[in-house]
Amino acid sequence: MSDSLLAATGMISPSVAGEALALDYMALEQQRQMTIKAANVTLYYESDGKPYVFNMIDTPGHIDFTGRVTRSLRAIDGAVVVCDSVEGIMTQTETVTRQALEERVRPVLYINKIDRLVKELRLTPDKMQEWLAGIIADFNQLISIYAEPEYKDIWKVSIQSNSVAFGSAKDRWGFNLQMAQKKGIKFQDIYDAYNNNKHEELTAKAPLHDAILGMVVQHHPPPHVAQKYRIPKIWAGDLQSELGQALLNCDNKGPTVMMITNVVVDPQAGIVCTGRLFSGEVRDGDMLYLISSKRQERVQSVNMYMGVYREIIGSLTAGNIPALLGLEHGRAGETISSIKEVLPFEAIRYVSEPVVTIAVESKHPKDLPKLVEALRRLAIEDPNLVIRINEETGETLLSGMGVLHLEIATTLLQQQSLEIVTSQPLINYRETIRSPAGPVMARSPNRHNKIFIKVEPLAPEIIDLIRTGQINENQDRKGIQKVLRDHGWESDEARRVVTVDERGNIMIDSTKGVQYLQESMDSIRAGVQDILTNGPLAQEYCRGIKIVLHHYVPHEDPAHRTYAQLMPASRRALLGAMLSANPVLLEPILGIEVKCPTEQIGAVAGVISAKRGKTINMNQKGVLAIVEGEVPAAETFDISEVMRGATAGKAMWNTHFKLWNPVPSSMLLPIVTEVRKRKGLSPEPPRPEEFIDRE
Repeated sequence: MSDSLLAATGMISPSVAGEALALDYMALEQQRQMTIKAANVTLYYESDGKPYVFNMIDTPGHIDFTGRVTRSLRAIDGAVVVCDSVEGIMTQTETVTRQALEERVRPVLYINKIDRLVKELRLTPDKMQEWLAGIIADFNQLISIYAEPEYKDIWKVSIQSNSVAFGSAKDRWGFNLQMAQKKGIKFQDIYDAYNNNKHEELTAKAPLHDAILGMVVQHHPPPHVAQKYRIPKIWAGDLQSELGQALLNCDNKGPTVMMITNVVVDPQAGIVCTGRLFSGEVRDGDMLYLISSKRQERVQSVNMYMGVYREIIGSLTAGNIPALLGLEHGRAGETISSIKEVLPFEAIRYVSEPVVTIAVESKHPKDLPKLVEALRRLAIEDPNLVIRINEETGETLLSGMGVLHLEIATTLLQQQSLEIVTSQPLINYRETIRSPAGPVMARSPNRHNKIFIKVEPLAPEIIDLIRTGQINENQDRKGIQKVLRDHGWESDEARRVVTVDERGNIMIDSTKGVQYLQESMDSIRAGVQDILTNGPLAQEYCRGIKIVLHHYVPHEDPAHRTYAQLMPASRRALLGAMLSANPVLLEPILGIEVKCPTEQIGAVAGVISAKRGKTINMNQKGVLAIVEGEVPAAETFDISEVMRGATAGKAMWNTHFKLWNPVPSSMLLPIVTEVRKRKGLSPEPPRPEEFIDRE
């Protein structure tokens, strides 16, 4: 589809459009026929004699690369949601539409592969219209569910308003109602064209780019209009201030404010930061502040991306998507500005989290520095890849959204002529507690300080607030207090939040009148943070825990209450409390959606239940049945072979991260033992008595 748009604006030859896959410029993307990276390009188009310029980002469709979609949405104001005419609204269509609506990005709908309705489903023209009306209704249902009240009705798509287009990107034709009326196209013409093999006539009569860009011109707002309603959603600063007004009005003369949404490490040019310029103008040589990393760096060169190529342009005004060279510490999600005191944009919220891990090592020890550098570049380019080094075993661990995400990452490493050895994929677990415990007392190593800690499970809605960034560490404490009070916390407790851990934990100080607490708090927090990163059962991240500092008895002499004394004491107190609170491992559960012929429903349900999963819903859609279920991620590594074997290859499915669930009690000890052995720890998890000190 994007090839057709590039051909229309003179960037590639029309003869190769649809086959060139110009925006899938990586060799891997061409080989696998799928988008992996987000590619941006600027298009020029004339409609009714009036010129328009579009900044377009082509984003991946696979759930494992959904982080790139999330980041791209911050930079744009409108989205063309592409869905398959036979598959209809799939899980990933729902995910990206929800993300777009949360960012106040206006969607329009393009239903692709209309030829499949004729060639595969053999639908008559009347039945085609009925089928497509069902897809449009499903899409509007998503807008009803996820859009904010004021946009629910005005953003719904319909054929009459030209916000829906139909076509076949492979054959380069498409139309919306306006074009159909102008050119006299009916569904009967499509039916005849594919039955008589004359679809070239459709291409000549109704070029796809006119349908898509026509919708964009009519429904997607220009930057100065979009920012008026998007800025209040994505920026929490004072809208009445000079800066607030510049952002709302997309003012070229205002201070330079930009958010980085994508970072590429170019072998020659170094780090290239691409993002949306919300206000001001950016020029070569400008000194800009990186707000979160508290640095100031100089822009060496202002560029813009045209697919694979980067054009040097010297300066760009607000509303555009510049690519800046010279910001060595720029990272995706960073706010950059020409003035120092700027409230950063809201953090980008990802719908999924890394749930699969592999260990990576270089085959030849001499390649280790090269591997470390390659991994560093990967982590900069893709913030959804988490790279950690296990200090105990020396392993380099790579965590990603799914098996495909990690497979692509390791292929990219191998393409840099690195010989690497990888382990079998491993599942990331989380640790949590099921009941309250404490206060538990632990003494510092010199026995002079006492720390008392209580723990209790956090309510699921509070975990969600933390995970989605509505409560975060950088927020002012009054803001956190208000949100927590609105969710049923007592005012006194909500006021005493000390730390918000982004993985879904909160620490509260409930001490009263304790001396020297302020100067000791950083050391106490460091001990708590250490356990939240390496939980007591299997050294996995902790989730859903409320930690309460109940009491603290310090020594009077500062020399006796140093970091070396307080950090181990708070670690021990938290370990003792968590181990007394019925600790459990959480495993990631994936939602699975399987499409298969109706006679295969039993086989599909059998595979899901054999994988410790459960079937939640079954729907009939024409000749296809859609089975929705849940399967633990640990059971999905060989699901493709099992599913193919059970259904004779007739089932199509996709999975997506859904939720964290406690591991069944019968499996808890074996899994904990296995994970501990793998990490080089003693197989037995510790007991609470090892950490609790008695008075």
